[in-house]
Amino acid sequence: MTIVASPSGVPSFLGGAIRPAINPCAHGTPRPASPWTGEAGTVGRAVVVGAGKMGLPLAVQFARHGWDVTAVDVNPDVVAAVNAGRSHVTEEPGLAEGVAEVHAAGRLRATTDAAAAVRQADVAVLIVPVMLDDAHQPDYRFMDSAVESISRGVHSGLTVIFETTLPVGDTRGRFLPRLEAAGGLIGDEDLFVAFSPERLYSGAVFANLATYPKLVGGVGPESTRRAAVFYDSVLDAEIVAMSGAEAAEFSKLADTTYRDVNIALANEFARFADRAGVDIQEVIAAANSQPYSHIHQPGIGVGGHCIPVYPHLLLSRAPDLEVVATARRTNDGVLGSVIKTIESQLGGLDDAQILVLGLTYRENVKELAYSRALPLIDRLGFHGAEVWAYDPLLSDEEIARSCAKPYHWGESAPFRAIVTQTGDRLWRSLDFSLYPRLEVLFDGRNSLREVELPAAVRYFGIGVQAATRRRAATPS
Repeated sequence: MTIVASPSGVPSFLGGAIRPAINPCAHGTPRPASPWTGEAGTVGRAVVVGAGKMGLPLAVQFARHGWDVTAVDVNPDVVAAVNAGRSHVTEEPGLAEGVAEVHAAGRLRATTDAAAAVRQADVAVLIVPVMLDDAHQPDYRFMDSAVESISRGVHSGLTVIFETTLPVGDTRGRFLPRLEAAGGLIGDEDLFVAFSPERLYSGAVFANLATYPKLVGGVGPESTRRAAVFYDSVLDAEIVAMSGAEAAEFSKLADTTYRDVNIALANEFARFADRAGVDIQEVIAAANSQPYSHIHQPGIGVGGHCIPVYPHLLLSRAPDLEVVATARRTNDGVLGSVIKTIESQLGGLDDAQILVLGLTYRENVKELAYSRALPLIDRLGFHGAEVWAYDPLLSDEEIARSCAKPYHWGESAPFRAIVTQTGDRLWRSLDFSLYPRLEVLFDGRNSLREVELPAAVRYFGIGVQAATRRRAATPS
């Protein structure tokens, strides 16, 4: 019999992900085909519309597998960088080398002229943002503009694939008619349109492309077939040909909404753990040792382009989905309880100097989209606090634009509270002697449970208390 303090050998969801094995490349030498008609083993000309953090790696991936690729972007600086063999995205491992490699091989170029690029292409992949407006409804400005820009180049035999996450029904109901009308074509007869959601994680894009099954669903069987054959020619992962565009659209919304609901449940559990005086991370690790339990980790909130956004795309079509709506409110509501805790511990927030650590939505990713640091700073300031902030990825000017005063790492300051909004490992090296007035450390990602604190500093986590924080919750 073996007795242990915590479960071992169980995949951890700490950080929100586990990492399956990467598939090796098994592609042979492709044969060029013009026009490309979806014959296995052949390659043609592809256009990627939107050369951002996800679009540019896709362009590199396609070019590495023999396709002649044109990246389209509205930003002339992005186009100039790609045409010089440089990546304007600096944080993605392997991307700079990939751009240089395929540019030097003559298989990657860029342009601002989408119509001209699509006119010469066999496949066009669109990956531009669909975000939310102030009413939490889909904001189609960028995607509508992208579809309009390619419509002048639509031609018979073209395959158009949407990778941007969309509300269910948009591929067929919103965009197919515009493309058909622009070219005088008929969907699934001489124009092939499909949806295939990107399933990528910043910082691991190329690994994801070789790992996760690629979901594909067209507006008809030939659209599905051509899109599936295209991805089979450029990816080393399994290609899943689904029943149609709607099923593929729903699959991405179901995936991300599940994570939002799961995190909301974890945050609800964390509230009860604080009430019961137990460590939520110990509880989750124990619960997840049963193979049917996959509870995620609680935290100060959910940020990024995906999880805070896509449940609203689902709700835009089905506002009666109560669990989905409740999860969104629950995760957004964590900030309120954090602020109330700090306010009660300090006896008020008027003129209190508070440091927020981590402004990006996730550590090591330079992206502020839906970062919970922004409403945190705004609400602390509204209640009278003087808010400072630090993020190793951001300049003083970028921090100032978030309405916080830039803090310089290692400087002494009269902060009364420190709040961590990301789980950056740098925070573990905090020198608390620099903050002689510090009273509260709010550990928003439960990542500082092991740090040594001065006796006068009170610790608060998300479902982790001062009395329980020293106990390891997951195996190292």
